[in-house]
Amino acid sequence: MYKPKILVTAATGHTGSAVVQQLLQQGFPVRAFVRQSDARAKALESAGAEIVVGNLLDFRDLRKALSGIQRAYHCPPFTPNLLHGAMLFASAAVEAKLEVVALMSQWHPHPADPSFVTREHWIANQLYRWMPSVDVIHINPGLFAFVYMLGLPAILHLGVLMAPFGEGRNAPPANEDIARVATNVLVNPAPHIGKCYRPTGPELLNPTEIAAIYSSVLGRKVSYRDVPFKSFSKAAKALGFPLFEIAQLRHYADALRNGVFEVGAPTSHVEEVTGHPPETFENTAKRYFANPELIHHGLSDEGRQAAFAFLAKMMLTPAPDLERWENDRDHPLLNKPLLASANREWLASAQRQQLHLLPLAGDAMSTGSLRNAV
Repeated sequence: MYKPKILVTAATGHTGSAVVQQLLQQGFPVRAFVRQSDARAKALESAGAEIVVGNLLDFRDLRKALSGIQRAYHCPPFTPNLLHGAMLFASAAVEAKLEVVALMSQWHPHPADPSFVTREHWIANQLYRWMPSVDVIHINPGLFAFVYMLGLPAILHLGVLMAPFGEGRNAPPANEDIARVATNVLVNPAPHIGKCYRPTGPELLNPTEIAAIYSSVLGRKVSYRDVPFKSFSKAAKALGFPLFEIAQLRHYADALRNGVFEVGAPTSHVEEVTGHPPETFENTAKRYFANPELIHHGLSDEGRQAAFAFLAKMMLTPAPDLERWENDRDHPLLNKPLLASANREWLASAQRQQLHLLPLAGDAMSTGSLRNAV
């Protein structure tokens, strides 16, 4: 079997590290692109990956990383210059004569979204399909399962899942399932060229149902408390999240509250691509909470004291003015943005993507070598 060398960007990230491990398990040579040589990178190297340390915004580093590479999984970092980086990678991919790129994007990219990062994902998706010689496979997951586990201290010590999600429903996919989709389309890309996959978990869940699952897994009562985003932003700021990320998260929380992530969900794409059904949220939670270090530290006196200290810090942290912060940085904001669930073009696009068809805008696909060979 032909086993080309595959590049994985963001290789120590939520899905990138799993893609590296899964490709290595199938005997593929893997080059892992990382920002720094830390413990996570060394673990990938020990598993058999070739490590390249570099900057995704430096074209010279991209040239070096793509030398001798035939296929790639590209996960653009969540940064204010996402489009800049995505286009640098596309240019380097064309220059390196890649066969195919599996491109990570978002569930709901469209050109009128309140989040300028989501709009940049939409732009990147259009431009990647214009590459003259490189085929593209799109991977557009919804809100990841791990997002619901960010409030672990409050879940463990207070028995409360606090989030600004209303009763919005989502079919949260596990990082590993998203990675399995990416891995499988890279192992055998020909049947998937030009298609769009939207990996999800097996069922739609609202936060109250998520809290009930935590109750079952942990053996103690966990309740859901819907909190204003202002309170959530104080907690995120106290945790050290960059204001850029918090500013975008307010749009994603609004999208969840308004049903964006339940449009067309759940999908059967994980099973179609991998041959195995997606993991349930309960099993994902069990895996996370089976980490003895995580739970032991969380339930220890030290962990309890840290949790209450954080609550005090959060209360004293001023809420950021996110709209002003974005305006001060000249982020491209729209006068009348639309959530995806209110955008007719996106709704039609989501229906098409149930059949793995590309969005209505920019339907012309690339003319890459693999697709022409099919």
